[in-house]
Amino acid sequence: MISLLKGRARRFGDSVNTDYIISSLRKKECLDPNELKRWLLEGVDPSFAASVKPGDILVAGDAFGCGSAMEVAVTVVKAAGIPAVVAKSFSRTYYRNAINNGLLPVECDTSGIQEGDLLELRLDSDGVMVINKTAGTRVDAPPMPPFAQGILEAGGLVQYLKAHGRFQAVAK
Repeated sequence: MISLLKGRARRFGDSVNTDYIISSLRKKECLDPNELKRWLLEGVDPSFAASVKPGDILVAGDAFGCGSAMEVAVTVVKAAGIPAVVAKSFSRTYYRNAINNGLLPVECDTSGIQEGDLLELRLDSDGVMVINKTAGTRVDAPPMPPFAQGILEAGGLVQYLKAHGRFQAVAK
């Protein structure tokens, strides 16, 4: 599993749905995440996509990724150079699409994280530590199931299956 990520927090609120992440109007034009990243989260903040730097970490409240199940709402985030989303909760579909596409979803209390805070995400088999270097605080998130860790380590489900040919047995 990725052992350490560092990035600037890009803060959003609750119920950021997939149509806010990438508008349905934009998805009619094409589904290429490298094209669509120009409009990432434009409905919430029209200047957001132009301000994203590789390594930035999205931070949100409850129900991040609610709405449609289109994977492009995950792949456009990755295409923008964002390696992880930290949220109080995710829609189950978005959470699973994130894992399948190699985007790290971290569920934990995000109330102490502000826009621009420097974050470190430390991952191991015990879980994820979200360290806010700016505020000097730490929040722990529970570990992911081993199969999800394996998919993320491979860079996504397609890469995992290319490397392993099938799912590996998981020890209980």
